[in-house]
Amino acid sequence: QVQLVESGGGLVQPGGSLRLSCVASGIIFGRYAMGWYRQAPGKQRVMVATITQSGSKNYADSVKGRFTISRDNAVNMVYLQMNSLKPRDTAVYYCNANLPAMITYWGQGTQVTVSS
Repeated sequence: QVQLVESGGGLVQPGGSLRLSCVASGIIFGRYAMGWYRQAPGKQRVMVATITQSGSKNYADSVKGRFTISRDNAVNMVYLQMNSLKPRDTAVYYCNANLPAMITYWGQGTQVTVSS
């Protein structure tokens, strides 16, 4: 059974930082590209950051220079370090595991709220 479990969300003031974590089980982690996506109320889910099996990273323009994605294959985890948070970053953040052209898995999501 495949599980992706996110943690680290919460309420933070503008300009603050959060670190999201996602632990994967039931997959051969190193074979999957991993990513973080987010969905704000009334909007579609969009890509925030992805990291390939070999460690290549890609970011949405809206988070470049503020967010950093990383992975630790030894413990089946992917992280999203979020700095200089803005109210528009408020969303549910989802962890994604993708085996290109084959299958993709999603976590249950973690709420991030940026507000004073």
